[in-house]
Amino acid sequence: MMLPKIIFGPAGKPIDFKGRAFESSSYLKEHDLHAFEYQSTYGVKIGEKSAKILKKQSKKENILVSMHGPYYINLASKEEEKIDKSIERLIATARAGEWMGAYRLVFHPGFYSNRKPEDVLKIAKQTIKRLLNKCEEEAIENFTFSPETTGKRSQLGNIDEIISICENFDHFEPTIDFAHIHARGRGILNQKEDYNCIFSKLEDNLDIDRLHCHFTTIEYTHAGERKHHTLAEEDKYGPYIKDLLLNLIENDWKATIICETPLIDQDACRMREIYESLI
Repeated sequence: MMLPKIIFGPAGKPIDFKGRAFESSSYLKEHDLHAFEYQSTYGVKIGEKSAKILKKQSKKENILVSMHGPYYINLASKEEEKIDKSIERLIATARAGEWMGAYRLVFHPGFYSNRKPEDVLKIAKQTIKRLLNKCEEEAIENFTFSPETTGKRSQLGNIDEIISICENFDHFEPTIDFAHIHARGRGILNQKEDYNCIFSKLEDNLDIDRLHCHFTTIEYTHAGERKHHTLAEEDKYGPYIKDLLLNLIENDWKATIICETPLIDQDACRMREIYESLI
């Protein structure tokens, strides 16, 4: 599959598309979007038949598919039962992801719950070992889990923690949500140079072929992420998509940018237009 260096797509079914989410590939192609993140945030409900339709159509239309797993995942819960359930949900995500040909399985790793971050990270890594053993037992082979940088300061998932997870395990690549980094840092991505720290950490620690990203304009509070806004509102809230794109271009990155604004497909097109104006 030959793809443009930087590709764009929506987080979920395009707003103006009337069909079912797994049938949206031709619609995305018409709008020159080459990425699609299937949403299973409230549970993995897609069946094998539908997932395989998505795989077939996305290959035909040259769309790179990723999948967002359930929100109810906590790799470091204080309750063992919740850790067990989190593993089950990630196994279900991996199985469906294999059916649909998803190149990334995105998820939020968990919460600190008033514990030391380093202790929570340690528990999460122990859970990941169990998860990978379970994938092997279930004969799931084609999967790449992609823990996401999280937007609230109470959540496990700052850039260093995500890198630490990904550099310690096979089948793991990061999802860099730049809006979450901005919100968690209470507004730290305000100009092009502010991204240097993120990209240098990625380059120094991980060997990434294609960087998987999320982007939206975001409102935040002292605690971090509050609400997603449209690209048209970026002057009020930030961060700025142009700053990210300039960094990706100058550092010669291949990247998939999943749009998470309220206008998921329309703003994905807008992002692509801005990118095309810069190259």
